[in-house]
Amino acid sequence: MLNIAIFGSTGAIGNEFTKQLAANNLVETINCFSRAKVNSEQKKVNHYQINFDNEEEIAKAAEISAKTKKLDIVIVAIGALHTDEFFPEKSIRELDSKKFTEIYHANTIIPALIGKYFLPHLNKNNKSIFAVLSARVGSISDNQLGGWYAYRASKAALNMIIKNFAIEINRTNKKAIILGLHPGTVDSSLSKPFQAHVKEGHLFSPEYAVEQLLQVIYNSDSSYSGKLFAYDDSQIPF
Repeated sequence: MLNIAIFGSTGAIGNEFTKQLAANNLVETINCFSRAKVNSEQKKVNHYQINFDNEEEIAKAAEISAKTKKLDIVIVAIGALHTDEFFPEKSIRELDSKKFTEIYHANTIIPALIGKYFLPHLNKNNKSIFAVLSARVGSISDNQLGGWYAYRASKAALNMIIKNFAIEINRTNKKAIILGLHPGTVDSSLSKPFQAHVKEGHLFSPEYAVEQLLQVIYNSDSSYSGKLFAYDDSQIPF
């Protein structure tokens, strides 16, 4: 029976991960962490409010999640593309240190700190997964359009964190797999301002995106570790 932790559980994708995993008969417990307070009683699901900016709270979340049993799946479904104050840059004229700091903190630093405290608690006896939502636009070799400087750079940095995690964890836990996941363009608050430019048939519902990503997680093996995979199980080069 699987013990799972999900970060960003009130977002469109994180919430859908929670729903679909709760319906899986092999799942015993899901520990959900989000900035928002959730008043909900669900079988298998425990909700916790957390300040992701506080490293001590992340460390406590790891202790809570692995208190009675090692973790089988950890999903980090947090991140930021824009805020109420700014949108992704279209030109170097829009580069701004505050924007870089906020986007890096959300997309790179927080996932890295979650890994710091959760990777040691992964199951060593059976296959375990640490999966982080990354993005195709974080691929340096696949960048054909430019722009979106802070977001692209933060996801490229996250991909490096994923690679480093995979190398280090392999020394102590041969069963662990570290995955970057690209969900495609999902109908959510993150993508809402940019949906008009999405090709027909390429805007996915959270339900569809998570169904696809769970198949990637379930089908993954050691050859996936330290790499970025799209919703269709295709590898995206860093």
